[in-house]
Amino acid sequence: MKNISILGTSSDAGKSTITFVVGKLLQDMGYSVAPFKSQNVSNNSNIADDGSEIAIAQYFQCEVLGVKTSFHNNPILLKTGKKNSSHMIVKGKAVKDIGVREYFRDIDRLKPIVKESFEKLDKKYDLVVAEGAGSPVELNLMEKDLSNIFIADTFDTKIILVADIERSGVFASIYGTYNLLPKRLRKNVIGVIVNKFRGDMTLFDKGVKIIEKQFKIPVLGVLPYTPLNLGFEDSQSLINYTQNKAKPKIKAAVIHYPTMSNYNDFEPLLADSEIYVEFISGNKPLDHFDIVILSGSKSTIADLRWLKATGLFKQLKKREKPILGICGGYQMMFNNIIDEVCVEVEKKSKVKALGIFDDDIIFKQKKITRKDKFDIFGLEVKGFEMHCGYSKKYPLYAKRENFYGTFIHAVFDNDNFRNYLFKQIISSYKGFNYKKYKKKTINNFIDEMKKHIDMKKIKKAIL
Repeated sequence: MKNISILGTSSDAGKSTITFVVGKLLQDMGYSVAPFKSQNVSNNSNIADDGSEIAIAQYFQCEVLGVKTSFHNNPILLKTGKKNSSHMIVKGKAVKDIGVREYFRDIDRLKPIVKESFEKLDKKYDLVVAEGAGSPVELNLMEKDLSNIFIADTFDTKIILVADIERSGVFASIYGTYNLLPKRLRKNVIGVIVNKFRGDMTLFDKGVKIIEKQFKIPVLGVLPYTPLNLGFEDSQSLINYTQNKAKPKIKAAVIHYPTMSNYNDFEPLLADSEIYVEFISGNKPLDHFDIVILSGSKSTIADLRWLKATGLFKQLKKREKPILGICGGYQMMFNNIIDEVCVEVEKKSKVKALGIFDDDIIFKQKKITRKDKFDIFGLEVKGFEMHCGYSKKYPLYAKRENFYGTFIHAVFDNDNFRNYLFKQIISSYKGFNYKKYKKKTINNFIDEMKKHIDMKKIKKAIL
């Protein structure tokens, strides 16, 4: 059985989504399937079952497919680093901050790592569905591209192209991508999926004929624009999500710093009909919000300085109504953040923080990465830790008056935590079963996509 590469004709074409949709539909046919991406660039990550750190997209894909997660699903992850560098995570463990030139210079050293992970999954599962990155035909970078050409060429994968019709020039992007692929790979292209179509889909019937007859590329499906509102891979998708909530009981402000991370923490709140969420990226008055949430941060010190520069810091210092800090946001609630080992900064630094909790945060080189059940605020919650800052007095969580903080990500996924927190704000808060909501939403989405994808063609091509 042949493995599959999902390659976009542009960035943000919907590769991550198509990867789990195609994977799930093949799984429903009786095959065991694993998602994979050689190298991802994202501040949004999660802790896998083996304790490693991987991108949220691959974690979510595994979650949809019901398979265990490990660094093999995403062997290389790049996050925001110091200055213009990237924080490199290899095999699920933080390695170092690295510049773009250095990364490309050492790319050949990373290829065996990528190859090893792919082969590991290939042996364990019937097939691997490998997500590409950006466009596969950036001609000046093709030799340094780990996620597209390297995988498709090394493992002779069958290729599904994904095109975003919301962008202008969908025909040019399909034709150009196909014809710029190396000739040896064009023969492996099963066809193209046209994604994110809005309106009357019969209007694209002629477009399908053009692609198939003039371009000689089979069309595997035209997918309607169907928001999933789960598994957000980037903060822009999260912030652009429209909330249709007639009478929310609680207004929550989430502070959106320049290097905000782990935006998936807020998916349960967006799904909650009783809570309206607004993302704050400037000095907007916070008084009318029932709760302010300080989110996770990839560069806590830099984002703390941003709070001060915008004037939000002064507002938070004066605030008496509830504040919740998560991970990086939690660290900002202490007296000082001290980085003497230069985890986040170029020079040793001690930065004054909000002073809500009476202790200092000390940065250490060793990052805590742990997925578990935790006891916080008298509750048992499932979640994960992922931080280099340490508090001696409050190593997991803290509470004082209306102020709450914790290192634990994914706390809002827990119904008991949401009920605990929001019932203190308004006693009439009812809450909902998020796990049930999530499962139903994913299943409905996949059922809708199934109507529009020619899985018979795909199955025939990979057997």
